[in-house]
Amino acid sequence: MDEMRPSSGAAAHGLASLFPPGLQAIYSECRRLYPDQPNPLQVTAIVKYWLGGPDPLDYISMYRNVGCPAQDVQEHWHYVSFGLSDLYGDNRVHEFTGQDGPSGFGFELTFRLKREAGETAPPTWPAELMQGLARYVFQSENTFCSGDHVSWHSPLDNSESRIQHMLLTEDPQMQPVQTPFGLITFLQIVGVCTEELQAAQQWNGQGILDLLRGVHVAGGPWLITDMRRGETIFDIDPHLQQERVDKGIETDGSNLSGVSAKCSWDDLSRPPEDEDDSRSICIGSQPRRLSDKDTEQIREALRKGLEINSKAVLPPITGQRQNHERPQQSVGHLQSQQTSRSRKDSLESESSAAIVPHELVRTRQLESVHLKFNQESGTLIPLCLRGRLLHGRHFTYKSITGDTAITFVSTGVEGAFATEEHPYAAHGPWLQILLTEEFVERMLEDLQDLNAEETKLPKEYCWPDRKLKISILPDAVFDSPLQ
Repeated sequence: MDEMRPSSGAAAHGLASLFPPGLQAIYSECRRLYPDQPNPLQVTAIVKYWLGGPDPLDYISMYRNVGCPAQDVQEHWHYVSFGLSDLYGDNRVHEFTGQDGPSGFGFELTFRLKREAGETAPPTWPAELMQGLARYVFQSENTFCSGDHVSWHSPLDNSESRIQHMLLTEDPQMQPVQTPFGLITFLQIVGVCTEELQAAQQWNGQGILDLLRGVHVAGGPWLITDMRRGETIFDIDPHLQQERVDKGIETDGSNLSGVSAKCSWDDLSRPPEDEDDSRSICIGSQPRRLSDKDTEQIREALRKGLEINSKAVLPPITGQRQNHERPQQSVGHLQSQQTSRSRKDSLESESSAAIVPHELVRTRQLESVHLKFNQESGTLIPLCLRGRLLHGRHFTYKSITGDTAITFVSTGVEGAFATEEHPYAAHGPWLQILLTEEFVERMLEDLQDLNAEETKLPKEYCWPDRKLKISILPDAVFDSPLQ
C-alpha cells in the first residue's frame, strides 16, 4: 500500500550525503527541471520491495509543469519513478555490475498528465499504473524501450475513458543520467486509444508517436496524456490513416516481430497421444520445455526481425550466451515484443535445461498442422502476413500459458529449419511455418473477416491442399497448461 507525502527535500538543503547515489542522481535531474519544487508530493511504498513489500518502486515524485506556450505545450502534471534503476548499489534490489552498463534495468518511467482546470494537486492513479508496469518488469526481467506498446485493455484511470493502452518514448525533457551504478534513461508513458495502438502494431510505435506529437489534443510535442480525449488522431484527421499509416505499412512493413499470446499447435499427421506430441512431450513426468538453445534462437530471431535494413535471418542454434536485446512478454494481456532487453531469457523456463537435454530434441518435419489462437492473437495474423512475411521477415507467437512458440517465416528468411520442401517443422515445442508469397496473398483474402467486430467463436479456416488449419478459440480453451 502506498502513502502520499511531501518528499524530504534533504538533498536540496545540502545534505546529499544522506541520499544513496542512485537516488541522488535522479533527484538532481528533477531539480534541474523543477528548481522551484524541492519538495514535490510523492507516493511512497510503505513497505519497500526489498523488505517484502508488493510495490517495486520506492517512490514516485509528482511535479507541476507549467508547459511551454511557445511550443504549444499545455500545463500538466509530471510523474517520475524511483526504483527500476539501482538506487542503492548494495545489491538489496539490483545486482551491482559496475558503472559502465545500465543501472538496474537501465531506466525509470515518467508520465505527463494534462492538468484539469481547478486541480490543485496531482491525481495519484498514475502512480499505481507505474507500479503495475514496474511489477511486470521485475517479475519478467524484461525491460521497455522507446517505441514499445502495452495493450492494457482498460481505461488507465479506471474511468470510462477511451485512453486504454500505452506507448513508450523518451521523455522530452529529462536527460540520461550517469550514476556510480550505471546509466539511467527516462521512458515516458503515453496513453493512447485502441485504434492508435492497433496502428502502432500494424506499422510501428515510433511512427504513431510522431503523429501524436503533431496533434495538439492528442499529446502535442511533449506527448501529454489527456484522459478526457474522446477522439483518436484518425477521427481528428482522417487522412492520417491512409496517407501516413497505410503507406508506411506498405513501404516499411511492421517492426513488430512477435507477441506473447494465447496460442498452441497440434501435429495433425499423428494422433495427439503420441509420446512426442508437441504439447506434452515428456521425459519421466515432466513436460518438455524450450531448451536454452531454442530460447536463444527465438530471442535472436525476434531481435533480428527489427533490423529492417538487413536481410532477415534466423541465426543458427548455438549454445553461446550473448547479451543482445530481447523481446518482451505480456503486460496484462497481449503485448508487443520489440527492442527490449532482459537480464534473463524472456522465453525461457528456469527448469528447461534440467528437463530435457538439448541433444535429445530433434527437428521434425510435419505433414499437417493445426494452429490455435485466441481472438486477440488471431486478429494479428493479417499483420503477421502483410506487415512481416510480405516484406521478407518473420513473426513469432510465444505462448504465455506454456513454452509453445509458433514462428511464421517467409522464403527470404535464412537459417530457418522450415523449408519450401518441408514448410512445417518443429524443434521441441517450437514450430516454424514457411509460407510462400502466393500462399500469403491467398490467406489474406480468406482471412478478411477475421477482424470483424462481432466474430462468433470458435471459427476455423482451412487450406486442405496445404494441410493447414487455423482455429480462433475462446480464451478459456487456453487455460490448460498443456495447451
